[in-house]
Amino acid sequence: MQGASLSAAGEVKATDVVSHNVLARLKGATQPDEYVLYGAHWDANGLNGPDARGDGIRNGAVDNATGTAEVLEIARAFAKGPRPARTIVFAAWTAEEKGLLGAEAYAANPIYPLAKTAAVINLDPHVVLPAARDIELVGGGRTDLEVRLADAAARLGLRISPEPNPEAGWYFRSDHFPFAKKGVPAIAFRAGRDLVEGGTAAGNAWVQAYNARHYHQTTDEFDPGWTFAGTAQEAGVAYEVGRTLANDGGWPAWLPGVEYGAVRATSEAERPPVAR
Repeated sequence: MQGASLSAAGEVKATDVVSHNVLARLKGATQPDEYVLYGAHWDANGLNGPDARGDGIRNGAVDNATGTAEVLEIARAFAKGPRPARTIVFAAWTAEEKGLLGAEAYAANPIYPLAKTAAVINLDPHVVLPAARDIELVGGGRTDLEVRLADAAARLGLRISPEPNPEAGWYFRSDHFPFAKKGVPAIAFRAGRDLVEGGTAAGNAWVQAYNARHYHQTTDEFDPGWTFAGTAQEAGVAYEVGRTLANDGGWPAWLPGVEYGAVRATSEAERPPVAR
């Protein structure tokens, strides 16, 4: 309306919140000063306005209690098996939902040197799925870790499928990315959508339903109907990738033209050759 005016005033109050990453280490048998790092974020989105049921807690049962559980189970598997040559580090990152803050803090101030961290394996599953025929690679075409991933999947009777919507930018939205920026080869993947029962149509329907009804919502809570079959496949492949890398002494690399390779090259002299 001509001649009308509006004035407004507000106050912003900032409150410090202290949160923590949680790390565990399984010391390597013969190359203890070389590292393979598994990570998953333990935080979710916390309190929100109550939904129609009066529930105001966004539990994060999938995102990311499931990924955190996978890291714990992988740690148990390593602890019960033969001691790997390299040290395995298991991390539960805080504040991923606030901007990858926990992983960024570690990458900026690492406890174990990034130059001697062979790879980061990130577990941030998007949906708890039934058994599938594939594993879905996030952000493919960046590192030769993807060859190791394909080999590990094949040993478990699975194939690798590219993520169906790379335009969503998932590679840049989870806790492996701060390490990639520092040059550490990093990989992210999740259970595939080609379900043993129902194929990709069923898998896509499952993912779409989760995105619409549960993602970052109060309804992301435990469902007693979950079989965790896809979760077990995801964790099994992750374990195989890390196990072989921890024992064969290889140093994964970025593919030609990937910008993070130049950063990794600056620390090349700090890594011993592959031959022992």
